[in-house]
Amino acid sequence: MEPACLLTHPATGPYAAGQAGQHDRYDAVRSTSAALAAPLSPEDCQVQSMPDCSPVKWHLAHTTWFFETFLLTRFHPSHGVFHPQYRMLFNSYYNAIGAKHPRPRRGLLSRPALSEVRQYRQHVDGAMHELISRLGGNDPDFDALLELGLNHEQQHQELILTDVKHMLSANPLRPAYVAPGQPALPPATPAGWTRYAGGIARIGHDGRGFGFDNEGPAHDVLLAPFHLADRLVTQHEYLAFILDGGYRRPELWLSLGWDIVCAEGWRAPLYWEGQRDDWRVFTLRGMQDLELQAPVTHVSYFEADAYARWARVRLPREAEWEHAARQLPEGVLAGRANMLENGHLDPRPAPMRNGSGGPVQLLGDAWEWTCSAYDAYPGFKPDAGAVGEYNGKFMCNQYVLRGGSCATPRDHIRPSYRNFFPPEARWQFSGIRLARDA
Repeated sequence: MEPACLLTHPATGPYAAGQAGQHDRYDAVRSTSAALAAPLSPEDCQVQSMPDCSPVKWHLAHTTWFFETFLLTRFHPSHGVFHPQYRMLFNSYYNAIGAKHPRPRRGLLSRPALSEVRQYRQHVDGAMHELISRLGGNDPDFDALLELGLNHEQQHQELILTDVKHMLSANPLRPAYVAPGQPALPPATPAGWTRYAGGIARIGHDGRGFGFDNEGPAHDVLLAPFHLADRLVTQHEYLAFILDGGYRRPELWLSLGWDIVCAEGWRAPLYWEGQRDDWRVFTLRGMQDLELQAPVTHVSYFEADAYARWARVRLPREAEWEHAARQLPEGVLAGRANMLENGHLDPRPAPMRNGSGGPVQLLGDAWEWTCSAYDAYPGFKPDAGAVGEYNGKFMCNQYVLRGGSCATPRDHIRPSYRNFFPPEARWQFSGIRLARDA
């Protein structure tokens, strides 16, 4: 069964003006989450395959909890909460809100049932529409929190897909989330480099439209001249690294990375199965042969860094990546991006470079590891209140990724977007773009 949202994403933009636009956008985002869960059984929605993943049922409830906790209880005092215990059960990491159920034990929440969580969503959706009709466009604080809640839910839409992929991969039957089969793959663009002169560059969110707090403030950085690879590293190129003993050569790895390679027995990206010449890969469409011209994904920062060392180059700095992305016209940057709405649910070979020149695949296909530690920009201040816990408190032991993936909603990404994960994380659609000094 194909999730409908992958084929019919609404045209409503993220900053639609007026109450009508807010109603439409709210319905569009909420229905996308429901459509992503539609191909799954209640049993599928219950399973938690590792502590970093959450059950689909929990994602559906937590995104609803966000609207009830941060908007309805503040702006709609007469709102009757659906269940008083949900405030604790579906809190993620907001300490200012109060107690929370431990993350590694979310899969033990067999109650409430999936049907009850869907009733919870309907209950909150009705109250939210009442609130939008009363305050939408008239209260800046409400408008800002509404947009934050919608972008928060879009983040969880990608997590639904990555967590489902991990959950299904743990099943010996290797079941598919959607029907097997893919359209014929286009020819990939050849490898190449684009040179940037460096100098003073402006990066960060400039305050126009929505941006998470960690994307700002906009500020100047000094860049040395550099080259950025024109496309993502392919499965074929990464296979050469494997066959050259990449996972057996400690000189290529950061010390912590080598410790994990040895402790976990890594010898290929997550979801690859096979030996020297019979590799296959688990996808949301089940087990598939490698698509050698498609980008490699599900690699950790440690693997990305080791591959770059093997290739005698390096990973880009996040300021270099954003500067390069801002050189392309917006339509060119996003025009052929492979994202959630395309419905491929897997990275695709890089399209041929267009007449404007510059790199391709800067948006979509795979989140791109940078060598930049996740830290605050100069002048950063977290938002006031509990929502201030959204990003700032995670600025430790994480690396920045840029660009979105094949599971990212199209209107959720922008050049200033800063994703972040610990360096050992592999279950996200994370890939590799190379850089080198000029």
